[in-house]
Amino acid sequence: MTQPADEHKIAAPAASVLVLAYQSGPTLARCLDALRGQSFTDFELLLADNGSSDGAPQAAAAADAGVRLIDNGANLGFAAGVNAAARASQGRWLALINPDAYAEPQWLERLMDAAGRYPDVRCFASRQLMEADAGRLDGLGDVMSAVGFPFRGGYRGRDPGPLPDGEVFSACGGAMLIERELFLEMGGFDERLFCYCEDVDLGYRLRLRGEPVLVIPEAVVRHVGSASSGGPRSEFAVFHGTRNRLWVFVKDTPTPLLWLTAPLHLAATLLLFARHALRGEIGAPWRGLVAGVRGLPMALAARREAQAERRVSSLEIARAMTWNPLDLLARRVVIRRWRPTRPAGS
Repeated sequence: MTQPADEHKIAAPAASVLVLAYQSGPTLARCLDALRGQSFTDFELLLADNGSSDGAPQAAAAADAGVRLIDNGANLGFAAGVNAAARASQGRWLALINPDAYAEPQWLERLMDAAGRYPDVRCFASRQLMEADAGRLDGLGDVMSAVGFPFRGGYRGRDPGPLPDGEVFSACGGAMLIERELFLEMGGFDERLFCYCEDVDLGYRLRLRGEPVLVIPEAVVRHVGSASSGGPRSEFAVFHGTRNRLWVFVKDTPTPLLWLTAPLHLAATLLLFARHALRGEIGAPWRGLVAGVRGLPMALAARREAQAERRVSSLEIARAMTWNPLDLLARRVVIRRWRPTRPAGS
């Protein structure tokens, strides 16, 4: 005999908001307060803790029954920590936000509205403003340069003001929306990267599969930046950024582009190391490079996995990059007009 459906079963939320904490006490409470004030309310809030010793995640969960705590037990890194939260989530969409990012009240509403307006798109980026100076950008979509160096578009530059939605290379993991099914199908973030560049790697792999990423400039957060890792120029950040930049370049670049751009990548690396040397900060990047070279067998194995999923031509990947060196040097915003393949609602 067929049992009747449970009339009291709670429907899954439209979205799951994921916050990964690690020693995030100084910023976490304000981040969560901003999420509670969202105009879009059909979401669950998952707070994953990577073994913090400050007690902030536990206190936040104890004070608010609407916060679901995911105890990862140790510092798994950003990639594995977010992946664990994603597996525990129930929403169709995953909204990722850093614990040092403060969402404007309509942030999630703007992203969810875009998900409805663009049925061919399953990943969206936000406008990130610097918390210390809201007139400057922390990023407006991630950009991939032809030399294989990724950067946040417009980083530290003046906020350009109102802009239409448009296509970017990838979304910054500090404030993005992605379809849960797609994220899990992709294996989430590559946990071998630990942290830094894992969002660019995911965006690159999406692009290899022909999945576009749109930036929604009206979806705004204010970002402190690297609050848990000592700042963007800390030894931790520079080490992982240097190592992972090499791995992502080797792993994700299609073969014709890899041969074409490898000399450019080497030249850009040497120039960057010269700048580090002038600042007296050569230790961390050197250790990162050595670790990157030692990890090349792993990166090459990961490359076989990534390239096996490629569904678009090398030319399409090349078109998604910027070939203007001034874009990289000035960290310019690079947004391209989006041309949907089918109208909304079709």
